Amino acid sequence: MPARSLLQSLRYFQDRRLLTVFFFGIASGFPWVMIGSAMTGWLKDEGLSRSSIGLFGLIFVAYSINFLWSPLADRIKIPLLTAKLGLRRSWIFTTQLLICLFTLQLSSLDAASQLSMMALFGLCLAISGATQDIAIDAYRIDILNQASDNSNELMAAGSAMATAGWWTGYAGLGSIPFILASSPDWQWSEVFMVLALMMAALSITALVVQEPTSQREQTLNQIQQAYLTVLPSYKSQSVGILLLLPLIMLTILYANIGYPLWPEFIKEQYQFGIATFSVIAMIALFARQLTKLNRALNSRTDAVLATGLARSNDSISTLTAWLLATLVAPIQEFFQRNGVRLAFSILMFIFLFKLGEAYLGRMSIVFYREVGFSNEDIAYYSKLINWGTTIVFSLIGSVFTIRYGILKGLFIGGIAMSASNLLFSVMAVMGPVKWLFAMTVFVDGFTSAWGSVAFVALLSVLCNKSFTASQYALMASLGTFGRVMLGSYSGIFVDWLDGNWALFFVLTSMMVIPSLLFLYSIRKPLTALIEQNESSQDKPKAK
Repeated sequence: MPARSLLQSLRYFQDRRLLTVFFFGIASGFPWVMIGSAMTGWLKDEGLSRSSIGLFGLIFVAYSINFLWSPLADRIKIPLLTAKLGLRRSWIFTTQLLICLFTLQLSSLDAASQLSMMALFGLCLAISGATQDIAIDAYRIDILNQASDNSNELMAAGSAMATAGWWTGYAGLGSIPFILASSPDWQWSEVFMVLALMMAALSITALVVQEPTSQREQTLNQIQQAYLTVLPSYKSQSVGILLLLPLIMLTILYANIGYPLWPEFIKEQYQFGIATFSVIAMIALFARQLTKLNRALNSRTDAVLATGLARSNDSISTLTAWLLATLVAPIQEFFQRNGVRLAFSILMFIFLFKLGEAYLGRMSIVFYREVGFSNEDIAYYSKLINWGTTIVFSLIGSVFTIRYGILKGLFIGGIAMSASNLLFSVMAVMGPVKWLFAMTVFVDGFTSAWGSVAFVALLSVLCNKSFTASQYALMASLGTFGRVMLGSYSGIFVDWLDGNWALFFVLTSMMVIPSLLFLYSIRKPLTALIEQNESSQDKPKAK
């Protein structure tokens, strides 16, 4: 496809729906302030160690496993609110209210004596924020999909506005708690009360914007009804599915929260291996049961399907069909549409792409403080400069992506992200030099914005319109998984290096290289898939 002109690329930003995407992006990024940089600053001021602060970041695990409950946002209606606001807006508004409540609860706690309670409410806030992200991402894709002029280019523009909004919430508004905390008249608990009020103000957007239209409910009901025609004849498969689905989800959850109550007679180093083997074995058994159902479904004619609806009304079959349509169909459709090999390749690239950024981001506030910068320096340099830089270069990066394509944007963004980490090494050697701090933050913001726009655009165009919440969350959670599970051990990594920050950042710059090599290896089928999704998208199937 030939490159578009600059004027053609800029015209996409005339779409007024992008302003809504921007404001929802602010709301999406803001919870990361409360459980991320602001929480880290609070805990650092209370004297906690690097390792403790890093491990405290495990509450972000909600963002890496939110795909487990993301299909519910495509199906479950919020009582009273959905009738008034619609499915997407009701989910967004409900989660935003929960974020406000949990932030207020955090403001009432003492970090020195109630650390476990802070972790608990921080986790609740993270779950609410992760669920809000599910609904906001689905809203963005739905609202940009519903017009006749929908294209990958519009998704790239939407990705830029979402990224700019996210960084406005995280870095722009995220500077406020550090500015307040730098004053002797403010305590961190009071700062968190202000953050709760700011989140309440952001929730107004969900009340005034348009709800996107969709045929999702009819599609999911058709899938459910199709399964109901065969399930009464396959009782053992129904029971197996009802048992295996929750076991798979609980095992994944158990592994992500640190293997609580692990049996003492099994060594801890076997935890990951046992959990992984268990999940793979259960998925294999589940796939076997599902394959039998799909074969039976494929053998039915339209007439048989129509006559089977009336007699498929027992509770086990009904529950199983609902779970298959809600939880399984989105994943199954993704693999069927893309092919198993390419689907796994896409998911592997997503997982690898932001590992270096994960390690850098989690320890950045601790690094700034240890180098010698104050809370006020962090507010003005790390937050405000990063904010402005990200907004500008998100737009520039999106114009490049619109003109030259998503894959070229990913390659350039990935290489730039890798190189920018080396500036942090220079800063570790030179110490608290403010002009170097400003330059490093500027370059880091530029590279992160560029890579994020192309990354979000890729995930958006790969989603099926009937499963936007489920499929986007599945892919995005893999990218977050690296940031959460591996990034949470960044403090331990620095301690293992005896506090050698310069070496730490050199190693993080090398972590993006495997993902770029992997992307290069799948560039041709991925390009074909993106172009195919631009012209049309396959209808979802139950089988």
